Amino acid sequence: MKKFVIITDSCSDLDRELREKYDIDYIPMHLLVDGKEYDASLDYEYLSYSETYKLLREGVRIKTAQIIESEYTNKFEEYLKQGYDVLSLSCSSALSHSVDESYVARDKLLEKYPDSKIVCVDTLNACFGLGLLCIRASQLRDEGKSIEETADWIIKNRKTVNQECTVESLKYLKQAGRVSAASAFFGGLLSVKPIIVSDKIGCNHAVEKVKGRKNSIDRLVERFKEEYLSCPHQMVRVVHADGVEDGMLLLDKITQAIPDKDVEITFGKIGPIVGSTTGPGTLAVYFYGKEVQVEG
Repeated sequence: MKKFVIITDSCSDLDRELREKYDIDYIPMHLLVDGKEYDASLDYEYLSYSETYKLLREGVRIKTAQIIESEYTNKFEEYLKQGYDVLSLSCSSALSHSVDESYVARDKLLEKYPDSKIVCVDTLNACFGLGLLCIRASQLRDEGKSIEETADWIIKNRKTVNQECTVESLKYLKQAGRVSAASAFFGGLLSVKPIIVSDKIGCNHAVEKVKGRKNSIDRLVERFKEEYLSCPHQMVRVVHADGVEDGMLLLDKITQAIPDKDVEITFGKIGPIVGSTTGPGTLAVYFYGKEVQVEG
């Protein structure tokens, strides 16, 4: 059985430590700021972490751009030439068309490398929901599962990844076209903090509106307890976008709420793609739980 590599994108929010630990590669998406393009580095190499959120707080619009076919082709071929097969795990197609570009690259390369395998999966997830699935793929690979068995597991279980998220301000979602101007203004007046989940097709939806930051954090924890399920592959990740104090508070509350005390729980930053869309102060927790029931 040939070895295979796992390749994802900037929406996975896998920092360098996790990428190295689980042997996962990624292709950067892109950020556009005042006409200048940057790679959306998960390590904030080109547009720094502090500068990203400074710009957002100053009202600068940071636009995002997908991966194109040639970028997938170059990365895939890099590994095909070394004798590896390729498992590509992409951000939800409901949020980015990058996965469609991966299909084009796959079909093109399989004509050139007919004895190789390239499996491209729409994970229906973003942020660390995608990251969780990448890590699980790595674990399955280490267990000796084939590329097909690993991809099948991801497809079968991708709707069991749960996202519970809240944002500090609605204005960034307004800039990104996620909420109307009227909704953003009204929400700002009432200090409304939406609770955002991912639906069956990988779209994000505000399912509740909670008044106040503390209440929104408490509600995330309540929803976490309602949706969490014990399972052998459980892993919990709390993330923040330049909101470390509130993130630590959420982490503490989630740690106390986990019924399985041996479950790995980690803490980290939201990556540049999601952070640029949701804005500073975004908080979220990702975990395996009940299958997502929210309709698109």
